[in-house]
Amino acid sequence: MGVPAFFRWLSRKYPSIVVHCVEEKGKECNGVRIPVDTTKPNPNEVEFDNLYLDMNGIIHPCTHPEDKPAPKNEDEMMVAIFEYIDRLFNIVRPRRVLYMAIDGVAPRAKMNQQRSRRFRASKEGMELVEEKHRIREEIIQRGGYLPPEEIKERFDSNCITPGTEFMDNLAHCLRYYVADRLSNDPGWRNVTVFLSDASVPGEGEHKIMDFIRRQRAQPNHDPNTHHCLCGADADLIMLGLATHEPNFTIIREEFKPNKPRPCALCGQMGHEIKDCQGAAREKQGQHDEFADTMPVAEQEFIFIRLSVLREYLSRELTMASLPFPFDFERSVDDWVFMCFFVGNDFLPHLPSLEIREGAIDRLVNIYKDVVHKTGGYLTQNGYVNLERVEMIMQAVGVAEDNIFRKRKEDDVRFPCFPSGVFAPQALGRRDQPEPVQNARHQAYNMRMQSRPSNSADSRGVKRKAEDSDSEPEPEDNVRLWEEGWKQRYYKTKFDVDVTDDDFRQKVVQSYVEGLCWVLRYYYQGCASWKWYFPFHYAPFASDFKDIKGMFTEFEKGTKPFKPLEQLMGVFPAASGNFLPQTWRNLMSSPDSPIIDFYPDDFAIDLNGKKYAWQGVALLPFVDERRLRAALADVYPDLTPEEVKRNSLGSDMLFLGKSHPLFDFIRELYRTESHEGTEIPAELCHGIQGTLNLDDDPILPDKFSFSKKCELMEVFLYLIGNDFLLLCRVKFKDPMYADGFVFKAVLLPGAKIPNKVLKPGDWEKGNREPWRPQLVCYCLLEQPLSNHIKESHQFFCYEIIVIRGILFSWTEKIIHLERG
Repeated sequence: MGVPAFFRWLSRKYPSIVVHCVEEKGKECNGVRIPVDTTKPNPNEVEFDNLYLDMNGIIHPCTHPEDKPAPKNEDEMMVAIFEYIDRLFNIVRPRRVLYMAIDGVAPRAKMNQQRSRRFRASKEGMELVEEKHRIREEIIQRGGYLPPEEIKERFDSNCITPGTEFMDNLAHCLRYYVADRLSNDPGWRNVTVFLSDASVPGEGEHKIMDFIRRQRAQPNHDPNTHHCLCGADADLIMLGLATHEPNFTIIREEFKPNKPRPCALCGQMGHEIKDCQGAAREKQGQHDEFADTMPVAEQEFIFIRLSVLREYLSRELTMASLPFPFDFERSVDDWVFMCFFVGNDFLPHLPSLEIREGAIDRLVNIYKDVVHKTGGYLTQNGYVNLERVEMIMQAVGVAEDNIFRKRKEDDVRFPCFPSGVFAPQALGRRDQPEPVQNARHQAYNMRMQSRPSNSADSRGVKRKAEDSDSEPEPEDNVRLWEEGWKQRYYKTKFDVDVTDDDFRQKVVQSYVEGLCWVLRYYYQGCASWKWYFPFHYAPFASDFKDIKGMFTEFEKGTKPFKPLEQLMGVFPAASGNFLPQTWRNLMSSPDSPIIDFYPDDFAIDLNGKKYAWQGVALLPFVDERRLRAALADVYPDLTPEEVKRNSLGSDMLFLGKSHPLFDFIRELYRTESHEGTEIPAELCHGIQGTLNLDDDPILPDKFSFSKKCELMEVFLYLIGNDFLLLCRVKFKDPMYADGFVFKAVLLPGAKIPNKVLKPGDWEKGNREPWRPQLVCYCLLEQPLSNHIKESHQFFCYEIIVIRGILFSWTEKIIHLERG
């Protein structure tokens, strides 16, 4: 999810890092759409070598968008994902590598956050349904008008998790999509495509970072490679800096507040569900021709230029009069590390450090003093110098009292502004300030006039309708701005007395381990798959005392969960339908030994924040040993398909025919070469790695029948002395708009008819000769004796595919022999 408010702060402090993307649009001529020629130079006047896609940032907005109608079914979702990737490819136009990474099984440290998000999403979804039902009843009783309630199954976005059938289908569809583009789009012709689907362990962005680190370590790596990473999470900026690549750019959607959204009850614009009055729908257009449309502006993209950010950081971090030569790259690593204190996906941020209050600038100033005093940096190659970290924390701890008091004063002076979306300014008219009679009411009105949606940094977490300033604020029992704040904090949050030094030291030690784990994760990869921070809250900066010996090393040889095991660890019982039946029962049965992992309801501690989405979900942590013990009894119930979904995979490599590496790989399949063949770097832009042959490869002269196609009927017709074979096939793939496809194949010796066969013609009773309509072929190699007369034996056959799908085929003739 990234770091809330980080990108907003960064782009305001360093505005030149952001530039708008130039996007060339396709044209239409005589009703025919002419696609963009991506072989031409990039209109953004920069040529990118590698494009990396953090796919979860694409999958979520395409499957359940917030600013436009949702796709009707899974097929439309897949097409939306394909179109989104096409847009990004058109803008970036990579010349060497396209790497698509979907989140796989995450480390335990991340799973706790995933668990919190998924439980929240389920809870908010159920509350929304209840609220809609309640308000609907009230409006109808008042005589208001509401459209008929749609009986529509709500799309559960929790299915976007490794191990579900949805993610398995997505992986298959992306394979077909890539193969189609490599065959038919000239811009893809020489691009090396990698697909790391949900079966490959690791978060998408960190799989990308692992790939970049491995290639940087190769002797053939080109240091001038220009990378472009797509993703909305703010932590991608820190990950990009951590690569130390001089040419690194991030592309993301431009965040625009005030997007119009329809009421979830009546479907009209201009109000939220809590304000719905059930008024009759206004006519849309002169003849109501726009009744089912919604004003949608196409989302624009921006580039974040990390090369420019590096220049800013160079000016800010450079220190004079050091007793040793200044190393800018080391200082960048330290800056990234200090950003962890204000928020990351694995640790709660320290109570006294908020980005909106200038925490990062404060840390940088303290950091410079520490470097001068100690003669060294905080980090080196992913390892932390804890003695110097303690000095920074103690300096922050001295100021904690003042920080908390100032925070309270600012809240009183500028009340009700949501999480720093607006810069603080005097209430009233800007040019002619006037006395404020009711500051709270006026602040509420100002925000409603330009009501911001969720920031891009917290995308996908919907604010509840009742989270408004008209609601009373919850009581803050900790009161950090008053004397005795540390005692109240530990008593309220941890239920221990502040004098319990052993417990406080335990919390600090876990936090120190977390800092070391996160830095290692960013620079070397996952140090431990099983480590996680076992508390909901962070300690205070002033608690970091004597931390030098608190961490030694992580446990070696830990392994990730399997996909279905992760589902059991992050899903609420309401999403159990994505799991096998006996596994699902463990979430809901009163006799389940792990039923306490799946509470029906749970508290959300606002922890000094105003909105529920900012609060802390107080969920029990999953005990790995108990979970595995409970699953041991239900593992035998898995079907072969579920066993396959529960296995771990590896990255897939795709090449077009014209790629220099194509012939080398094709020869491996012809000779059935042993696994573990090294990629020749000279044939693949310097990329190196180990190749293992795929069990189900996509080759130009071989095609295995997709499980998404079903053969419905086969007909034999006699034309003169020859047979005409007609196949009817049903496709489940989202690539196809129609459900049935017909193919006519004329057997050897027959004359070619002069008319064209069209779907439905044979049902009309026509028996005139027809010309086969050829678009492209799918080759199947299996007998069809069950579908035709016993007097004919069918060795192989072809079926037409409706939209020119994915591959180029070698045309083969069908032979029928009379018995």
